[in-house]
Amino acid sequence: MNKAELVSAIALKTKMNKSQIENFLDMTVTIIQKTVSSGEEVKIVGFGSFCKAIRKPKMGRNPKTGQTMNVPGTIIPRFKPGKDFKDLVKK
Repeated sequence: MNKAELVSAIALKTKMNKSQIENFLDMTVTIIQKTVSSGEEVKIVGFGSFCKAIRKPKMGRNPKTGQTMNVPGTIIPRFKPGKDFKDLVKK
């Protein structure tokens, strides 16, 4: 499902117009991104949480040459699914 399909599905369920749903979805994503980038966690009960995580530096290998190289550590966004979401996916 892509964004347009998600907007259509929500509009069908809520009887709201697609432009309102798309604006709401865009603002939700923007708020989550800004909150996580500032170091805070966003928790949505029953769905999951978004947080900032540190990826440690490691040794990697260049697939073309086979030469080993250092891969620097970095900060990445991470999503941890909630228990209800995990249980639903397992079924």
